[in-house]
Amino acid sequence: MKSYVIHFIRHGAVDETLSGKYIGTTDPPLSDKGRAALRRLDFEMRYPGAQALFTSPLKRCTETCKILYPNLKPLVIANLSECNFGEWEGKTADELKDDADFRKWLAGDNTVKPPRGESNADFVRRICKMFESIVEGLMKTGTTESVIVTHGGVIMTLLAVYGLPQAKPFEWTMDNGFGYSVRITPMLWQRGKVTEVFKRIPEQKEEDPC
Repeated sequence: MKSYVIHFIRHGAVDETLSGKYIGTTDPPLSDKGRAALRRLDFEMRYPGAQALFTSPLKRCTETCKILYPNLKPLVIANLSECNFGEWEGKTADELKDDADFRKWLAGDNTVKPPRGESNADFVRRICKMFESIVEGLMKTGTTESVIVTHGGVIMTLLAVYGLPQAKPFEWTMDNGFGYSVRITPMLWQRGKVTEVFKRIPEQKEEDPC
């Protein structure tokens, strides 16, 4: 039976992320260092090919697509965006440490949400519905290999929900420009909505024996 491979790639670095601020729906571009790091990774390592490319609409993701997959036109999906941190956007954990709701949210309380933002439960519900619709579309069209360029929080959450081996979100952390490949077998997907996480990307290039 045909299987479907999806490659998740986290966008390149932005200055705000490096300074430890919560950057969800805020839309900064890649930093100069972030662009240079992606180009270096693309030169030194091997990113997977794909028949289809999906991306979050935020600049740090669309710019990553242009660097890593210049010949593929991405399908922009709003629900691939990072969690909306509301009034916590642009602030650090240290700045929010005295906020009781922030402490509950950080501890994993799914009922708490940032002011004018998105609760953990709403975030998980949104991205899971989006991912399942992508998988269904790939199966209907017979698209066997695709790339999703999105945010670290999105990737870690989806792998924690659907990935085998089972692991907590923080166990699926990855650096900017890196990610994971998953394999979906229709029978297993239809039975239990699970995916096999089978490698990290990008991969080391094979040395030329000559």
